[in-house]
Amino acid sequence: MADPLLTSLRIAGDGMNAQSFRMRTVNENLSNIDTPGYQRKMLTFSTGNEQAVRVSRMILSSDEARKVHDPGHPLADADGFVEMSNVDMLTELSDAREAKRSFDANIEAFRQAREMYAGLISLMRRS
Repeated sequence: MADPLLTSLRIAGDGMNAQSFRMRTVNENLSNIDTPGYQRKMLTFSTGNEQAVRVSRMILSSDEARKVHDPGHPLADADGFVEMSNVDMLTELSDAREAKRSFDANIEAFRQAREMYAGLISLMRRS
């Protein structure tokens, strides 16, 4: 049987990795908000061994891209419209906030498990 404290440390670490990857994806989406034709990237999560969260796949959003009338743009269609990205800044900012809160919760779980482990070691040294 696995040590429950080490398992909780591993699960919290995996959660931090998943949320870190989510933040990188949000940053990439925000960086390409004005890139014509860019499609928003989204992550799906799943539970792996011992209920650890991990990124299962990255998918492209099927949301409609906004169109801008710019007949002089090299990517303009016959009517003079350019298909811009389908990234919405408010959605990305709320995703970033949620990812940060989840990351912080995993940090707190990691810290508590580490303190419990240190307390256990301290008790074992006394006896």
